[in-house]
Amino acid sequence: MRQLPLPISAAAQPTLDNYVVGANAEAVERVRAVVRGHDKEPIVYLWGEPGCGRTHLLNAAARANPAIVIADDVEALDTAAQQALFIAINAAREGGPAVLAAGNAPPVRLDLREDLRTRLGWGLVYHLKPLTDGDKAVYLRTEAARRGLALADDVVAYLLNHLPRDVASLHGVLERIDRHALARQRALTLPLVREALSNFNDD
Repeated sequence: MRQLPLPISAAAQPTLDNYVVGANAEAVERVRAVVRGHDKEPIVYLWGEPGCGRTHLLNAAARANPAIVIADDVEALDTAAQQALFIAINAAREGGPAVLAAGNAPPVRLDLREDLRTRLGWGLVYHLKPLTDGDKAVYLRTEAARRGLALADDVVAYLLNHLPRDVASLHGVLERIDRHALARQRALTLPLVREALSNFNDD
C-alpha cells in the first residue's frame, strides 16, 4: 500500500535570503539597501529575461518593507498604471517612498510613455543575469536540504541535463520528486527520480 503524501513541502516564501544571487550580487545588495531605507537613490529598476528572479526580488522587498512602491512587468502596464508609476517616481525624488520596478527590457526599449521611460532611467538600472548551471546546482541542493532531502551529484546532473532549467521549473520538479519519494518511502536515488519524472507530462 502506498502512503498518500501530505502537502508538507510548501514552497518557501520569497525572501532576499533565499534568492539565488549568482552574478547579481550588486543588484541584490542595492535592493537590500532600498528595503532598509539606507539607499540615497530611491528609484531602482531591474530587468532581465523570464526566470532571472526579478519577481522574486520584488515580492521579497514588498514583504520586507510594505511602504516601498513595487511595479513588476512594467512593459504590460496600462495607461492608468503608467500614470500611477509616473507619479510615484516623482514623489520618490521628493522624499516619498522608494520605487522598485522591474521589466523585461532596459528603460529605453520599453513600450511605455516617453516621460515614464525617462524617469525609470533616472535611478539605478540593473540587468539581472541568468543563473549558470553551477548556480542552479546550488539552488537544487539548498532547496532540497530545506525539504530534508539530500541530492547526490548524479541526481543534480540528471535534473539539469534533462529538464527545463529555469528556477520555477526546477522548484516544481523538486516538489514532484519530494512527494514521489514520500509516497513510496524510498531514498531519493537517480532511479527513483527517473521513475517520478517518467510520466512528467501526464499529470
